[in-house]
Amino acid sequence: MHGVINRAVERFVRDTYGRDVWLDIMRRLDLGFSEFEAMLSYDAQVTPRLLGAVADRLKKSRDEVLEDIGTYLVSHPNMAAVRRLLRFGGPTFQEFLHSLDDLPERTRLAIPELALPELTLVDHGADRFCLKVHNPEAVDVAFGYVVLGLLRALADDYGALVMLEHMGAAGHQETLGIHLLATAHGEGRIFTLGKAAP
Repeated sequence: MHGVINRAVERFVRDTYGRDVWLDIMRRLDLGFSEFEAMLSYDAQVTPRLLGAVADRLKKSRDEVLEDIGTYLVSHPNMAAVRRLLRFGGPTFQEFLHSLDDLPERTRLAIPELALPELTLVDHGADRFCLKVHNPEAVDVAFGYVVLGLLRALADDYGALVMLEHMGAAGHQETLGIHLLATAHGEGRIFTLGKAAP
């Protein structure tokens, strides 16, 4: 597994629960190191073991941890670059949804060897959608829950009112249900392409 995934888990734990909790998790894993390098590759079983150890330490299910990581990637100030990458998808939440098919390719421009799930949006009309999350076969991580957390945080970011549901998995594919109830339910967070001039 690419180190950027493990590093994201590390940053989530450290930024949300503190360094001591992170070090306790790494002691339990006994990998021989306490930090992940973002640009290294790790054995495919390290990430599932890491997620299991995080879930055990936090007393949450693995799915809850993955969803929390997705929310963290958009909402935490230390992850502003991820939020910016996602917000380039469009000025409204609905336009953002329609840009999701291109997200893995945009990410690969920055990190070519990163294996992310392919995303396919199905528009059912009446502001109802399904998002198919096709997990890479070599990866034992349910990325659908990470995407669910991303979508929850981004809906808030856009000021949209959205009902989201993880509808289950079949093989390597997960399905998320999306019902857009209101595009301007609340005040979204300000987003600009560049920094304001002094």
